[in-house]
Amino acid sequence: MEIDAELRRQITVSLLAAAVFVAGLVGIGVTFGGSSGLPESGAIALIGLLTGFVLLMALVGAYLIRAKDDE
Repeated sequence: MEIDAELRRQITVSLLAAAVFVAGLVGIGVTFGGSSGLPESGAIALIGLLTGFVLLMALVGAYLIRAKDDE
């Protein structure tokens, strides 16, 4: 299978969005106590991160569709 420029762009943007999510998970883990447990404020931060990730992926999808339509 040949990887063209469009597919490369989709892969790159999706991997960057996933990397932001993983960095957020690590940040929440480090900030709110690591392996000792997650306090209530950490749980709220985690829910916020999950919500933000869903919205980010929706925006990424919309961007990729528009970029495909422009070509």
